[in-house]
Amino acid sequence: MTRSDGGERGGPAGPAGTWSALLERAVETIGTSLVERTTCEELAVFLRRHACDAAAVELIGDTVGTGPPDVVVRVVADEVGLLERFRSGTAPPVEAQYEGRAIMRSEGPHSLSVPLISNERLYGTALVLRAQSPFTQEDTAVVRFAARLAAAHVRHARAHGQVRDTATHLQRALLDEPGQPHPNLDLITRYLPWGGGALVGGDWFETVRLHYGRTLLVVGDVMGHGLDAAVDMNAYRSMLRYIASTDLPPHRVLRQLDAVVTDESDRRPATCLLARIDPARGVVALASAGHLPPVVFSAAGTGELVAVPVGPPLGTGLAGYDMCIRRLAPEETLLMFTDGLVERRGEDIDDSLTRLTALHPSPGGTVQALLDEVLEHLDAEHAEDDVAALAVRTRHHPGPHLAGPPL
Repeated sequence: MTRSDGGERGGPAGPAGTWSALLERAVETIGTSLVERTTCEELAVFLRRHACDAAAVELIGDTVGTGPPDVVVRVVADEVGLLERFRSGTAPPVEAQYEGRAIMRSEGPHSLSVPLISNERLYGTALVLRAQSPFTQEDTAVVRFAARLAAAHVRHARAHGQVRDTATHLQRALLDEPGQPHPNLDLITRYLPWGGGALVGGDWFETVRLHYGRTLLVVGDVMGHGLDAAVDMNAYRSMLRYIASTDLPPHRVLRQLDAVVTDESDRRPATCLLARIDPARGVVALASAGHLPPVVFSAAGTGELVAVPVGPPLGTGLAGYDMCIRRLAPEETLLMFTDGLVERRGEDIDDSLTRLTALHPSPGGTVQALLDEVLEHLDAEHAEDDVAALAVRTRHHPGPHLAGPPL
């Protein structure tokens, strides 16, 4: 098949390959992502290259009503302005119909309007135009196949979006209600879901009030993504709150939590970092279950990784957790985070952590300002995974009523 502008168009008898090769090309190039607009752009480009001189693709929304559906995506592949000439011509308009509804206006003898249908549901239309030669049966078959292929990918994208929304809403609802730390802490948290194609993960944080003015801070990451990860994240939080209420040291909290999760074989493993802060003594006790170490930023903005003993992830049944103690001055800021904040594809994790400690946030700022600056410098909005972060600074109020038991 040959385009009216002299270019070549692949097809059953075209130089670009056989009929099956053309359909394979459609499968390879349409639906490479779960983004609806991208799928429409891929469909329009494919049609423009292999079936027509101009193509326009429109998607309608999921709203139900008596009026015409709203167009939510419109993509045009028309380098020669053919679509505008057809629409402004004097030929009487013809409406393409699907189940009695007008879904796309098309004009002229060399136009073809094909609905985007998958599982008997209409998602939009594809309008293809030619300046000279009419569409053959083979052309129509190619256009219909490509349109149905695109519609199937749009259906998958919307189903994926619904599951992601459910998981995101669940996770946001859970993270919006962390426990309340003691007022002797200045604490800020952030959760940033990854905006790409993967589903929401199981990143979380928590605070648990303890006796004698102490607070247990928690950051964790359930392995995997999706609704199941978010549900398991909630289970970890609930179990940790119960175990932590017994006022055990952080490493013993991890031991008990690991034993409980191991008995529930359907739970996903998770990494976890615990920090029990005692502002009266100016110390923090830390323990890790396979989690990245925290960073302490000084009042001058210099960063230091805390060497926390790292045990295995929770749910492995291997135990072996230890604790370390570090002094924490009121002017220092402790930053706990999940790996999405620092990890980048192809980069060694040590280099990733070095980038974090080398940030040198502005001295003298608030805890919120410090965390915002860290997230901005590390471009957390475009991270390759979900990001959960917690920054805290102590407010030292010495007094005998705050003196707790020995560490």
